[in-house]
Amino acid sequence: MSSQYHGHSALGRIVNEIEETAIAVILGLMTLITFVNVVLRYGFNTGIIWGLEAVTILFAWLVLFGISYAVKVTAHLGVDAVINLVSPTARRVLALIAAVICIVYAALLLKGAWDYWANFANLPQTTGRWFPTGFEEMKRTSYRSWYEVVDIPMPEWLRFIEPWINYGDAYEKLPRFIPYAILPFGAALLFFRFIQAGVRIWTGDQQSLIVSHEAEDAVDDVAHMNRED
Repeated sequence: MSSQYHGHSALGRIVNEIEETAIAVILGLMTLITFVNVVLRYGFNTGIIWGLEAVTILFAWLVLFGISYAVKVTAHLGVDAVINLVSPTARRVLALIAAVICIVYAALLLKGAWDYWANFANLPQTTGRWFPTGFEEMKRTSYRSWYEVVDIPMPEWLRFIEPWINYGDAYEKLPRFIPYAILPFGAALLFFRFIQAGVRIWTGDQQSLIVSHEAEDAVDDVAHMNRED
């Protein structure tokens, strides 16, 4: 079952723990900020000005980070009514075709994510219409490193980045390249996870990219336990 995923090696287990911990921390921060804001609003008629923006950013991080994690643990839902009608060999071929399509899609997504984020981080975009063929020449006039978020203040412990990114100018708010960094990171991780899934399907360790019927068995088990209670 996807909910019982464990890495096959020590490194795999460590990476899995890091990913699950990161997801839990993001969820916890979203809950904490929202709870505190509600208490402040209804109890003291005030609130955290940057709370809504912070929760929105954290939610985006959760989604983009969670997509690749769901690929790894085979937790994405899908419709298997057609593939279940064909032979196991044909089913494996269809799963491989789906994996190739997903890998190509993730590669396109990675290029677009990097090109969008690069301007905010003072980095060159890639050349090529569909797939990267290199990097463009650096043009300072096209950079947007001075763009800031709307409400979240600039943490003092991040001031060291100002000489590197903003040419020494001080930030009043958090620079956008920091929350936007999840775009290339999430796309790269998704690309990597689709390749992993494709290899597992090729070697026979995995049957498809979507959640298996073990989830239905788990639901039946829980329903049976509830009936006994």
